[in-house]
Amino acid sequence: MNNRLRKLLLLIGDIVILYGALYLTLAIRHFSIPEYNYVFIHLGPFSVIFVLWLFVFYISEMYNLNHAINNRKFYYLTLRSFIICGLFSAVFFYITPNVFIEPKTNLVLFIIVYALLFFSWRNIFNWLLKDYIPNERLAIIGYNLQVEQMIKEFKRKANLGFEIKFIYMINEDIEKNKWQISGINIYNLNSDLVDLAKRYQITNMILATDPSASEKLSSILFKCLPLKINFLSFHHFYENVTGKVPVDIINKIWFLENLTEGNKKIYDSFKRIFDIIISLVILVVSIPFWLIIGIIIKLESKGKIFFTQTRIGKNDEHFIIYKFRTMRNGHDFTPTEKDDDRITRFGSFLRKTRFDEIPQMINVLKGEMSFIGPRPERPELVKILETQIPYYNERMLIKPGITGWDQTSSEYHSPSYEDTLEKLQYDLYYIKKRSVYLDLNIFLKTFSTILSRKGR
Repeated sequence: MNNRLRKLLLLIGDIVILYGALYLTLAIRHFSIPEYNYVFIHLGPFSVIFVLWLFVFYISEMYNLNHAINNRKFYYLTLRSFIICGLFSAVFFYITPNVFIEPKTNLVLFIIVYALLFFSWRNIFNWLLKDYIPNERLAIIGYNLQVEQMIKEFKRKANLGFEIKFIYMINEDIEKNKWQISGINIYNLNSDLVDLAKRYQITNMILATDPSASEKLSSILFKCLPLKINFLSFHHFYENVTGKVPVDIINKIWFLENLTEGNKKIYDSFKRIFDIIISLVILVVSIPFWLIIGIIIKLESKGKIFFTQTRIGKNDEHFIIYKFRTMRNGHDFTPTEKDDDRITRFGSFLRKTRFDEIPQMINVLKGEMSFIGPRPERPELVKILETQIPYYNERMLIKPGITGWDQTSSEYHSPSYEDTLEKLQYDLYYIKKRSVYLDLNIFLKTFSTILSRKGR
């Protein structure tokens, strides 16, 4: 069962629990089985708030399989979501006078009943996930640095649903201890791959090496065809699991095969319309507060209200980016760090809520940026990075964005080489996979970041 099916099972379970909790609430409220008409008049208004609940659960990452386990973070996310949903539900019922039900008592009772059912359901789901819902059983053919990173990813994220049964080494001279792979069986070309696949009931073979480079390996893999195993190239598998493109093992052919920009014309037109509408709405709503924000910025520290800087956009075009100033006035433009003392107190609030980026709506309206895309960098920094990191310049094939796939990855990336490489992998994944669905996903996660004040 792949991750999409697991998430779908979670969603279906939550929907069933929502309506089940409503029915039980009405039964408990009157100590009897509720009549059909009585249930029916509650379905409409409660269905509206159920959509809201599911929306809040989604942006709170309650359907992220890594957060679905019953740990401290899960309980924190659940409690926060319940509080938000309860408040919004109460507001909905009190501003909708035409709803002829008893919302006050029913809503409080519903939340209690739903909470009990919800935690019971999530515990059952994790029990099923652990003991009854089978994991995909993997065999890795070959080994490289990305395989090592993926193994670490699986160990950190047990709910992903993958289990590496063995690694089939290609170089017969490699010693097992050299790779220090704990808990995973290692075999070489002298072992019978067909026999191993049957013994471990392998469902997927991940090709971390090119089979065409070895006639012997090609023949060995060919013998596995009758076993009805899925053969997947490593970079495709890595992308689907991590949401990143493994830069170290792709080449120019990958870009030619995957970045088919000619197929994105309709999407790009739709996205431009979306950018204009969203930026205009945000500007109209926020303009009345610009004066207040400007006064507070000036009172807290000397300097300009707006921070401006040259950035590189699509196809290496330079433009001036606009932000509310969040740092004390100066000429130190080095990247910020955690608890950076250059950031003002109000500036910290602006950054955490992403309010400092509201003036960038001007850049969006001018067509220099999009709402969603890779973050724009300074020209002098790009010159350095494109000499150090392969294919770094290709992230500028599309317009830069205010928010993006990397920003919603739940990982903070420093300016280090390793983290910049990590950001590039997220950016290339977005460029390849960008769609209305992915943009909506990013938009909702950004909204969640604003509500939780996780920005930096």
